[in-house]
Amino acid sequence: MSKTAFIFPGQASQFKGMGKTLYATDHSARQLFDQADEWLGFKISEVMFEGSDEDLKQTRITQPSVFIHSVVSALTLGKDLSYNGVAGHSLGEFSALVAAGVLSFHDALQLVSVRAHAMQHACEVNPGTMAAVVGLEDSRIEEICQGFDEEIVVAANYNCPGQLVISGSLEGIQKIESVLQAAGAKRVIVLAVGGAFHSPLMEPARLELEKAIDETNFNVPRLPIYQNVTAVAETDPECIKANLKTQLTAPVRWTQTMENMIRDGFQQFYEVGGNGTVLSGFLKRIQRDLPVKSIGA
Repeated sequence: MSKTAFIFPGQASQFKGMGKTLYATDHSARQLFDQADEWLGFKISEVMFEGSDEDLKQTRITQPSVFIHSVVSALTLGKDLSYNGVAGHSLGEFSALVAAGVLSFHDALQLVSVRAHAMQHACEVNPGTMAAVVGLEDSRIEEICQGFDEEIVVAANYNCPGQLVISGSLEGIQKIESVLQAAGAKRVIVLAVGGAFHSPLMEPARLELEKAIDETNFNVPRLPIYQNVTAVAETDPECIKANLKTQLTAPVRWTQTMENMIRDGFQQFYEVGGNGTVLSGFLKRIQRDLPVKSIGA
């Protein structure tokens, strides 16, 4: 029997006006947005609805905005859909934890807020960036990164076959670009991000988030959640908590996650929140014939 999954995007899926129509047309959604404004202590909903693209690119705004939009979309637009498992890309894992019943909306939003501020601070302490490497095998990219001793450069996001994102110091990314191209990469695209996410340079943020996670209640999930760090279905709250603690400095194994979900019988996917295109695009590169729909875009 085929199964259905909700998958949740992370940063780079935001868009101007996200959630505005939901707020105007759905009473339950309006209540959730208003709660988020109250809990955060400022009207993030106004930034989501009316803010500029530049406003939405600030990490402290981007992360809670994408999270709120995803969770509200799941709890309102997706409430009548039956799903058997969840996964989220980086930040999206927090949305998935709410959808699986592991975290409350309130507790997850508090963690996302801590995460966003901690990552912003880590970016200031340890400047870095990320780059998408296109057209080179993952194993070859890993080999080059491991042999690149001058600066910190690591594999960060295994997004789909033919696209792996690396993360590291500004100098490291700059120097490794020509090495990757000489090895056969079709393109190396430096991304417009604020720092070296999912790399050792996020260690200060990991330590700060770990403390907040330890102070938060994690419930037994009502369905499996496939986590970034292991790429397999997790149901033990302590394992889920441990994986979440290491997520900021570990790679996002999204390709492996989707492959494992497909292997486990998931044949219908809903991308919940964000602009509805990021994860759908990755999944089409992993298995082209799988049906993918978007909720909330």
